[in-house]
Amino acid sequence: MLKARRMVRNHATRPIPPYFLVPAVLAGVGVLLPLVYLLLRAFEADPKTLAELVLRERNLRLLVNTLLLALGVVAGTTLLALPLAWLTARSDLRGQRFLALLLVLPLAIPGYVGAFALLGASGPGGLIHALTGIPWPRPSGYWGALGVLVLFTYPYLFLNLRSALLGLDPSLEEAARSLGYRGGEVFFKVVLPQLRPALYAGWLLVGLHVLGDFGVVSLMRFETFSYAIYLQYSASFDRIYAAWLSLMLLVLTAGLLLAEARLLRGLSLSRVGLGSARKARAVALGGWRWPALGLVVCTLGAALVVPGATIVYWVFRWPGDYNRGLEGIVQSFLHSAQASAPAAILAALLALPLAYLGVRFPSAFSRALERTAYLGYTVPPLAFALALIFFSLRAVPFLYQTLALLVLAYSLHFLAEAIGPIRSALYQASPRLEEAARSLGYSPVGAFMKASLPIIRRGVVASMALVFLSSIKELPLTFLLAPVGFDTLATRIWGYTSEAMFAEAAPYALLIAFFSALFVGLLLSQERKT
Repeated sequence: MLKARRMVRNHATRPIPPYFLVPAVLAGVGVLLPLVYLLLRAFEADPKTLAELVLRERNLRLLVNTLLLALGVVAGTTLLALPLAWLTARSDLRGQRFLALLLVLPLAIPGYVGAFALLGASGPGGLIHALTGIPWPRPSGYWGALGVLVLFTYPYLFLNLRSALLGLDPSLEEAARSLGYRGGEVFFKVVLPQLRPALYAGWLLVGLHVLGDFGVVSLMRFETFSYAIYLQYSASFDRIYAAWLSLMLLVLTAGLLLAEARLLRGLSLSRVGLGSARKARAVALGGWRWPALGLVVCTLGAALVVPGATIVYWVFRWPGDYNRGLEGIVQSFLHSAQASAPAAILAALLALPLAYLGVRFPSAFSRALERTAYLGYTVPPLAFALALIFFSLRAVPFLYQTLALLVLAYSLHFLAEAIGPIRSALYQASPRLEEAARSLGYSPVGAFMKASLPIIRRGVVASMALVFLSSIKELPLTFLLAPVGFDTLATRIWGYTSEAMFAEAAPYALLIAFFSALFVGLLLSQERKT
């Protein structure tokens, strides 16, 4: 451990190589510059117009709608994820690992595909009507958006809570029982307080997802800041108001990040005694076994079975010419890949110097650059897209509505996803290997290419896969930044579903769900091998 610290210290005292520093700074500037242009655009209005824009009654309604939806989804995911995490981590339920894998799979289904599935399953002619003869009312508005977002975001919280439960020391619970506490009291007074970091992390992810969501709220016709930004930009020439809506959404996002940081400040839940933690003894469910299985089955049915069955049902009801339909599907897939593949490569190239500086040259400067990359990820997609539009129109107008701008948006927005796997791989690559290579006469770049790159190659591939998958599913950025006539799988699904053309949307939804599930499976299998 002392040797490792000395090596890090020695690297930190060396000057940062320009071939890593310059790309890292450019990546940080690439994230910040569009946001600066968004701010400048917002303040172009004169004071009177500015006061009118900010103090509109509609803004208060948007704020209430957005906060109510975020709080409702956080509460709903907690009520769903907490018992599911406990059942798959601490109970005697059989097949816990397999059930946990199934309960994570809804992450592979984009929210707008989930909305398409629930809309296609309900209403006249839907799957429920075909099976039961009952025209189940279609979800819409607040409750429709709430239901869809809870079903397809709870895995974020489930993963955090299950990991925390598996890592808890059972001696704490045993000590509480020895003091006379019973099962429910032990959970609420001992276990639940230990889960606070996992809850905060999961709530942050869910909250950021809800604040940035466009597909679900637009299909459910529930007006939040994200939906209003799109409507204001696409149906009006008042771009300054759209910029202010974006800034208001950014304030909500910043408030969420600050709240999570404040809740975690000074929190310490580590062991202070000697010895090693033991695995907790499984709790016998007894008579609660069937209700527990019912909760698992209902969740999987609503989040996996119903969407899958609905997509297949509408695929077989497709009314058009299959040959022409296949051409449209192939073209949309190629468009998606045409934007996502370069974005994945560019994101990995930008993430590599950022991760390298953070690991090999830790400092306040390298941490600031890395946090800037994460800022691009936490900015809601529509606000980030609008910032890039203002930047391109003012600084580089030839990029406006081009594929290059869309690729740049994908890579900058998902840059944080690319950093994680590369940084983890760099921690496993000893800096002494590069030093040995340089002692053999290799240049600094050659030493990195020969000694470190082969070791971190798996991390680079994983980062590209994550960005590629996220870009394939991305809807808001594509809507505002794609070239005219550049339809992707995501935009086709949204376009057909918004017009209640469920049969036409079904093949695209099937392809993107299958593709997403395949990538999630590959990443999970890769993680198990690692």
